[in-house]
Amino acid sequence: MIVKGKVWKFGDHINTDDIIAARYLNTTDVKELASHCMESIFPDFSRKVSINDIIVAGENFGCGSSREHAPIAIKGCGISVVVAKSFARIFFRNAINIGLPIVETDFVDKISQSDILEVNFDTGTIVNLTTGEKGNFIKYPEFLQEIVKSGGLMSWAKEKYIK
Repeated sequence: MIVKGKVWKFGDHINTDDIIAARYLNTTDVKELASHCMESIFPDFSRKVSINDIIVAGENFGCGSSREHAPIAIKGCGISVVVAKSFARIFFRNAINIGLPIVETDFVDKISQSDILEVNFDTGTIVNLTTGEKGNFIKYPEFLQEIVKSGGLMSWAKEKYIK
């Protein structure tokens, strides 16, 4: 799988309240959650983000509460992948569970706001098409890649085990 998109760059320790504020947790409507994604950091984010855009962040992305709403809001905005130096473990698992591709790499230091990236999940490479620089990431095990490609854990389980 290869994705290409424009970068939205964020810093370290972006927590789940930054991603989707607690006051919006009374809904599971994906469009409603997406409309409030990142609004405490970047109020116009959900109106300016485009399908296939990419979030790039520093360390500990998704820290805070264990709410599944955070990766759902990100995916609902049309974000194709989140690239970060590291992820909070619960966010990591929630992202996989709902089928949001995520990548851990130190290459984020070579990426700027509005750069265009190409992320190749098959080769474990990222190309900054704006600067021409290339980076690598450790690919996830095949079963995790299958879960993400299926659209999440429940879809994967249905495909694999329910005929």
